[in-house]
This record gives sequence, C-alpha cells and structure tokens, in this order.
Amino acid sequence: MTTFDRDLVIESANVQYISGPLVFVGDGKRYPLGAIVDIIAPDDTVRRGQVLETSREHAVIQVLETTSGLDTLATRIRLRENIARVFVGPEMVGRIFTGSGQPRDQLPAFVASKQYPIEGMPINPVSRVSPSDFIQTGITAIDLFNTLVRGQKLPIFSGSGLPANEIVSQIIANATVPNSESDFVVVFAAMGLTGRDYSYFMNEFARAGSMGRTIVYMNLADDPTIERLLTPRFALTTAEVLAFEYGYHVLVLMSDMTSYCDALREVGAAREEIPGRRGYPGYMYTDLASLFERAGQVRGKPGSVTQIPILTMP
Repeated sequence: MTTFDRDLVIESANVQYISGPLVFVGDGKRYPLGAIVDIIAPDDTVRRGQVLETSREHAVIQVLETTSGLDTLATRIRLRENIARVFVGPEMVGRIFTGSGQPRDQLPAFVASKQYPIEGMPINPVSRVSPSDFIQTGITAIDLFNTLVRGQKLPIFSGSGLPANEIVSQIIANATVPNSESDFVVVFAAMGLTGRDYSYFMNEFARAGSMGRTIVYMNLADDPTIERLLTPRFALTTAEVLAFEYGYHVLVLMSDMTSYCDALREVGAAREEIPGRRGYPGYMYTDLASLFERAGQVRGKPGSVTQIPILTMP
C-alpha cells in the first residue's frame, strides 16, 4: 500500500489549468518530480496525485482518480511525500491490490516496517549474474522450445482474440523452480482489465488455488488511466524487494503492455506533447526500458526477478 507523510508540508491554491487527468499548478519549484500530493476539491474531498513534470514556473500533476468537480479557483494542492513508496513484505503473498497499491480484496491495508520507492533499485551491470537456471512454466511450447530462465525477460506477443489470458493463468498456476531451496512467488500486474477478464482471473485463482503464492496488482478498465502507469512499478518494486532482500525467486507477469502504452499516449496528449509513431510519445521506448531492465540476478544474493511481459499487437 502507498503511504504519505501525514505532516502538512505545502498547501497551495495556485491551480492554473485542468486538462483530462492532469492539473497544472504554478510555482513549480515547490514540487519535487515524482512527489505524491493530495488534490483537495471544492467540496473538501481529497484525491491523490503525482507530480509528472516540474519547472521553476509550473508543475504538472497527474490525478490518480477522476478530475470531475475540480476547478481552478477553489481546488487546493497539498504535498504529502516527495516520492511514491510502497510497503513490501512476505506477508503480501496471497493479497490482491489495485494498481496504486490499495487493497482490492476487502482485507485491511498492508503495512510493513519499511517502504520502498516505486522507481526501483537499479542493478549494477557488473554485479549481474548471467541467467542460466530453469523456470518451468508448465507450458510445453515454452519449456521445450523457448526455455525461461531465472533473471530473464521473455515477452509473449499476442493478437486480438488470442488466448493470452489463458496462458497467463496457466503460468501463474503451474510455474515452478526445480531444484531450488528458495521460495517461489508470482507477481501479477494486470493493466486495463475488462470486467469479463477480471471475473475470469478471479475464477481461475479460486479453481487452481494459485493465490497462495501470488501477489496481484490489478488495474481495471474503469480505473483511472494514470493508475496504469504505476501498476508495473508497484509490481516490480515488490518483486525486487522480495528477491534481493528476502531471497525469493520472483516471476513477474505484466499484462497487457499495450494498455500501459495507451495510457502513456493519453497522458502525452493531455500534456499536448508532439506525438510520435501511431500517436505514442517519443519517450515511450525509454520508459518501457525502465521497466524491462528491472529483471535479473545479483551476484551474492539468492533471489531473482524474471519477467514475462504480455503485449497485444495493435
């Protein structure tokens, strides 16, 4: 779960412009890049946001909930924390969270002894171990012809109408790490799920009994678009901490990366950025690299982070 510093730091009413999921405020030097803020609506309801861009003159805040009811005169911004963080611990296994780390399983919020920045912990290339140990997915076509090993990135490219969800659920249910003494955990980051897909995964988790070793971050199609940009970062931070501090072998499945890229495109359009190919922002490939490079093994540490991103071809 995300948490915020409960001590009031800054409260400002200098809202200049609201466009889609973005709020533009003045005096941008007050707001650190990536900071977590409260957006206080005219009716005093509080919504969460994150600083997306900042300069001396202004800051751009992405609202993690709807912007309906906000205006430029009575809306206030309150700085809560200088960077988004998440609680992580082995007790998270078996839980389902929203894409921004809030409980979705009707259980109490998860609190651990330490929080971690969701932007991750870069791995020194010199300390990386070459992937070599087998992860058995339970899918013969992968295990025999395109073997997955610990610390690797192995994408699955799907087409519209193909059974990508069925493959994901089979991997979650059947994946194992043979001949390893370390515990194995699956972290599933779902982005832009329809109600039908959500019901399918819930039924499969119950049928296969796979939730006992799974952590789920689930962003639905009717959840805020901005939340899709946070979902894989929450999932990967959870995986990194479990792997490199608690010694787990962690398999991260991220589906669907097309929904993630569409969220980037929507935010870019709201910021009036010059679009690239197919309307996606030019920095999309750098942004994706910041996710895909968060896999690997570290010399001297027993755990590992392995990724299977799923992409539906546009």
